[in-house]
Order: sequence, then structure tokens, then C-alpha cells
Amino acid sequence: MIKHTVLALAAIGLMSSAAAAVSADEAARLKGELTPFGAEKAGNKDGSIPAWAGGYTTPIPGFKNGGKRADPFAADKPLYQVTARNMAEHADRLTEGVKAMLKKYPDSFRVDVYPTRRTAAAPQWVYDNTARNAVKAELKDLMPAGAYGGIPFPIPKNGAEAMWNHTLRWRGEAWHVAIKGIQGTGDGKHVTTAIASGDFQMPYYFKDGSADKFDGQFWSIRMLTSGPALRAGEGIVGREHLNGDKTQVWVYVTGQRRVRKVPNACCDSPTPASAGVSMFDQTDVFNGRLDRFDWKIVGKKEMLIPYNGNKLLATPEAKALDKHHLASDAMRWELHRVWVIEANVAAGKRHLSPKRRYYLDEDTWIAVLADHWDANGQLWQMGFANPVVMPDLPATTSPQMFGFYDLISGAWYYDSALNDAAEQYKVVPRYADSVFTAESLTAEGVR
Repeated sequence: MIKHTVLALAAIGLMSSAAAAVSADEAARLKGELTPFGAEKAGNKDGSIPAWAGGYTTPIPGFKNGGKRADPFAADKPLYQVTARNMAEHADRLTEGVKAMLKKYPDSFRVDVYPTRRTAAAPQWVYDNTARNAVKAELKDLMPAGAYGGIPFPIPKNGAEAMWNHTLRWRGEAWHVAIKGIQGTGDGKHVTTAIASGDFQMPYYFKDGSADKFDGQFWSIRMLTSGPALRAGEGIVGREHLNGDKTQVWVYVTGQRRVRKVPNACCDSPTPASAGVSMFDQTDVFNGRLDRFDWKIVGKKEMLIPYNGNKLLATPEAKALDKHHLASDAMRWELHRVWVIEANVAAGKRHLSPKRRYYLDEDTWIAVLADHWDANGQLWQMGFANPVVMPDLPATTSPQMFGFYDLISGAWYYDSALNDAAEQYKVVPRYADSVFTAESLTAEGVR
């Protein structure tokens, strides 16, 4: 059941020009009944969700930075399975997208439910920054002001604040990752859309920074494509800003032998890295401008979601991909509390998917699942992420492992299929700012 204390927030969508930070007394809950990120510290009534006890920080045996992270819970066995035959028994804990997948692929898609492990963790300095944000951060014109280096709104009062928690969630300062995009066709074939290397960093989480010094550029990305052959040599650089009007994206196109600025790297525009099969704001399940939608908190629910997905990372690609979806044998699902956030296209705006529902894990703020409806009101897509335990950061985060299922056409997309990659998510020293410039793409262009 949706909690009554949260239902009161359901009517709150967009705040006016500014939303105030919480009081010091309310923020003190982050050191009491709430975790440092704002989740309920206690477990649920029947014990199927345990209490949070600091997260998982035990080093994974044999792990070396940049290498594969083994599954620390490989000995766990599923508690039960949800299939098309018994889904009615578990309907209240399933998203509409998951239900649709069970119905569409009754012989292959299932939900294997494992013991819930609340592994979310972060460095103490991130917790300290989060506590400061709670009393200082404000939502002004749909942008966080006064937030830095932690979850901006650990006790959110509206849907927009909750979505900023997802966008600015903890996943490290800087890292390098191998990237492989795979498109699944409606007839069950797999097509590689991109083989690339990615450099990422979050200036928002520079440890030596502060809210006073932060200029609003929170996310930097550079991807250099080496395959397939038709796309080898392409590149993309992005510098995302809290103010979407100040976000800058450039692409290097081999056929034109030049770098050009992308005029609308947002929302329902197709991404070059996915060969046009994925929209910009489907990256990491959601990575778009909040002003396209009106946002509201529907409530908090106990839901079955992908979690602690080291198992998927450890599964060879050939066994991880089924014809129409990720292999059920490779997936780990757990029962967790999530914030349910609904988005409806704002007056005067447009989007290919005018209604969406996001499910944010309360412990990490990751948008783990999403339901998308099309302009005809038909359930269209199910978005998903695969949170992975990374005690070396520490964090439980999704290393660019996300995708979606088209519930109408049967096509699907899986980004960053790291299964066979020797280097999956390498923590690196901070990159020079010059790495994320149009000039860097020009220098890297190979043909």
C-alpha cells in the first residue's frame, strides 16, 4: 500500500518559482529514522525488506580497479519467481511495464526474486554534503540552488526535487567505461549499434568543491566510437548544466570530417550513440529537462525492481541476451521501497511520450524502472537500469547499464553491454576540463 504520509504529497507537482529547504528539525531525521540519503532506515513489517545498516562496503575478492566485479551474492537463491501464470498474485508490486512484458513473452520473461540486500553506500563526505543540502538547497525555476556534492533534496517535497535526486545521485567523481550498445529487433535479432569508450565525470561531486564555487555544470561526457565499421571514428562530447539552456553537446561525424554542435541534445531527440533508436532523455532511464513535464509524487511503494545486478555483469553476453529481452536467468530482482513519480507533458510543450511514470529506489535515488505512454494513451515502453554493487567507490549504481523495451513493436535496446568487456567501470583521477570540449573531438577524429 502507498504510505499515507506520502500520499499527502501527491497533489504537489511543480512548485512556484522557489521551494524552501527543509527545517533543521526535519533534516535531523537524516541522522535518526532516515538514512543519510533520506530513505527509511527501518525494514518493513514482515521483514522482507531489512533495515539499512550502512550498506555494502566489503571489498569484492580479486577485484582490481577497472576489472570485472564478481557477484558478491552468487550463493543467493531465488525466493520465488513471478511469471505470466502467477503475476496476478504479485500485481501490486509490479510496474505496468513489467506486467506487459510478462504478458507479451510468457514463455521467456520472468522475475526471479532474491533476498533484499540494502547495499547502498557512499563516502562520509557525500553524506555530510547531503545533510547540508537538506537545509540549504532550494528549487528555483525547476533548478536546484545551493546544492553541492550530495543528494540535493534528501527529503523531497515534490516530484521535481525527487527527479533531481536521481539526476545528481552519487556514482563517483570520474570514471572510464567500455560501451556497447545493442538493439534487439522485433523478430529477435541483435544488432550492435555502437562499440565505444566513454570518459565521464561529475564536477558536482568534486571533493574539493563547494556550492559557492559550483558553476552549474554537473555532468561531463566524451564517447569515442570504434565500431561497427560504418560508425568508427565518430565521437560525442557533452557538458550538462543545471540550466538546460546552457547544456552543450558536440558530435564528430566522419562523413563530414568536422565537429558540429548538436542544436537539441535533449528530450525526445535521438542519440547518435544508439544509432537513433534511443532518445536523449532515455539515457540512464531519465536524463532530460524537467521543464517538459509537470511532476508529482504519487507515493512510496514496495516494488520488485532489478537490483544488485553484478550477476548480469558476470554473465557472458551470449547468455545475457534472450531474443526479446535480457535473459531472465541473468537478472536479479529484489523487493525495495521506491518513490513513484509521475510526469505529464507540460502545457505548451510536446514530447513523443507525453505521460511517464518513474520508480526511484529510495536508497540510491536511481530511476530503476519507468513506464512510457504514447500520444494515444497506449503503454509504449518500459525503461530499466541495472544497479550494481561497487564497494570500491563505495556505491550501488548503474554503470551506464540501461535500456528499454518497446511494448508495441517488440524492439528493445541495451546500452553498455559490459558483459564481455575486460574493463567495465574504472575509477580514474579527475580529467582535465579540456577533455570535454569540441577541440578534443577534433583531435581524436580518426577519419
